[in-house]
Amino acid sequence: MVKLVLGEEQRQLRQAVRSFLAAASPPARARDGYDPAVYARLNGELGLSGLIVPEEYGGAGAGFAELAVALEETGAALLPGPFLATVFATVALTRVPDKDLLTGIAEGRTTATLAQPPGGGQLADVTAAPAPGGGVAVHGELAQVLSGMEADVLVAPALTGDGVALVAVDLTAGGVTRTPLEALDVTRGQARVELDGAPGRVLGTPPAGDAVGDRLAVALAAEQLGVLRGSLDAIVAYAKIRVTFGRAIGSYQGVKHKLADMHGKLEQAESIVRYAAWAADESPGELPAAAALAQAYVGRACFEVARDHLLLHGGVGFTWEHDAHLFYKRAKTDELLLGPPRVHRARLAGLLEL
Repeated sequence: MVKLVLGEEQRQLRQAVRSFLAAASPPARARDGYDPAVYARLNGELGLSGLIVPEEYGGAGAGFAELAVALEETGAALLPGPFLATVFATVALTRVPDKDLLTGIAEGRTTATLAQPPGGGQLADVTAAPAPGGGVAVHGELAQVLSGMEADVLVAPALTGDGVALVAVDLTAGGVTRTPLEALDVTRGQARVELDGAPGRVLGTPPAGDAVGDRLAVALAAEQLGVLRGSLDAIVAYAKIRVTFGRAIGSYQGVKHKLADMHGKLEQAESIVRYAAWAADESPGELPAAAALAQAYVGRACFEVARDHLLLHGGVGFTWEHDAHLFYKRAKTDELLLGPPRVHRARLAGLLEL
């Protein structure tokens, strides 16, 4: 039975994360960038970094249903920093377990990122060869790494003498050059990472097929759902207090019909994300189509709502001082992070044999 309604524990988790972020990292502070102190509290008080880490490694052992709840709240608050990147890396590490990394992530000591192809393309070649002192020396260049400046560890597929392996690279060691990129989303950075004999170690063979990619799509869709909801909440609140020609703008037909359309997209997006999270936990056979649907629909819906919420704010929405453009930029960046919606629509069509 598909469960689309949050349980009591999930509602409590949502409220705990929402209350924490409202006090420690509201959207207005997102423009200030990554705050390690907030991240430390997020992990120390709520244990969010270890949410899907198995209990044997010090985590909560929760599922994607709980992770989706947390990511929705961090998305609505536009949480800056490496939380999503660390989630991506953790998703890969739960498929190729590594005690040291998973324990460090669960305890909040380690932030990580996962090498992903930019915009759904192909990864540049990364190679790993045995190093004299043990481990491997990693060479290669990654043009676009999410939170590449803040992460401690990079998890990436690399070519070895025995084929393709997943390796962990210490980004704080020698042989690593990180260059910040000028990204559209000013709340969460990206970087170009060059590896020239960087120290690393082999974790294991990457999972076959799209086992990791599908779960990344679900995690990202959960954040997009939060960005969508945060955008809609902001413009609804504004429409109640902004007065023009003696009336609140929310009373005008053109505005309230637009808000109703935006709410309809929210309801559909929430159902899709809840279904995809359920499939990730309970029905692996349904996950590929659910993940493709999540990115095909939620990514575009999130951007459209963020765009319309900015436009409905009028001239003030375009100013640097207003938060509207922050939601818009996060929505557009997220929409393209795992490839544009057309890529996921094509994959969904193939899975459905259309």
